[in-house]
Amino acid sequence: MKRFENFKRTRDFFIGIDSDGCAFDTMELKHKECFIPNTIKFWNLQPVSRYARESAEFVNLYSKWRGINRFPAIILTLELLEKRYEVKRRNVKIPDINSLREWVREETKLGNITLKQKVEKIGDPILKTALEWSTTINAAVADMVKGVAPFPFVRESLDRAVPYADMMVVSATPFSALNMEWEEHDIAKYVQAIAGQEMGSKTEHLSRAASQKYAPGKMLMIGDAPGDLKAARKNNALFFPVLPGEEEKSWEIFYREALDKFLKGEYAGGYEKKLIEEFEKHLPEIPPWE
Repeated sequence: MKRFENFKRTRDFFIGIDSDGCAFDTMELKHKECFIPNTIKFWNLQPVSRYARESAEFVNLYSKWRGINRFPAIILTLELLEKRYEVKRRNVKIPDINSLREWVREETKLGNITLKQKVEKIGDPILKTALEWSTTINAAVADMVKGVAPFPFVRESLDRAVPYADMMVVSATPFSALNMEWEEHDIAKYVQAIAGQEMGSKTEHLSRAASQKYAPGKMLMIGDAPGDLKAARKNNALFFPVLPGEEEKSWEIFYREALDKFLKGEYAGGYEKKLIEEFEKHLPEIPPWE
């Protein structure tokens, strides 16, 4: 098991790689089959299930918030839902989640372990619901998500990069799910460590593993969400975007072109800027129903 604590620098370059929706085609499956049904169930959204599904899909899959931690994501989903005209017309009361907002503001390691500790300490019913929701999602993912291979050109890219770069999984997914998926498809061997939500944010992952250890221009984050770009920038790392809906094309570009540019010191500047501009067009901030 390649835990984050064991990461050490061994090469001149560093590459951080997001997992869900970036290396693996699991985002749609996990959210549509595991997250959203349990969101509707645990937050009592059955009377507005259609709109709950639309809001959750927008936040988690089709907007600038794609890929964020599940706890801020459920807050955004419920806030969007509460504003919807269709929900107001049905007189459906969205749960008061102020205690969850407060916990998300205060806690840096947003995961089931820290949430369970908070529930045991204060016994708040909303936090208890959030913990049951999250725990059930993990069980659903473990039961449902099997045999989903990495995108084409992921394995080939890792194989080409491993002689030159220390690589690490940088994800908001729980470690157990990440470890299972990377081991199942025999690509864990390419990475030095796997960092999940228990070890903090993606920004913290990169900071603790790589910041100040690699020369400027020799750190790269590969991701499919704005949070990945933000984490890269906060750590002075370069960013390679995997475009939602065009993941295979993106990984082929990385394999055939971008990796070489990164290793040769030709990635920063106009080349990266063009890739990021295209990436940002794919993820809007305003929902289509507004």
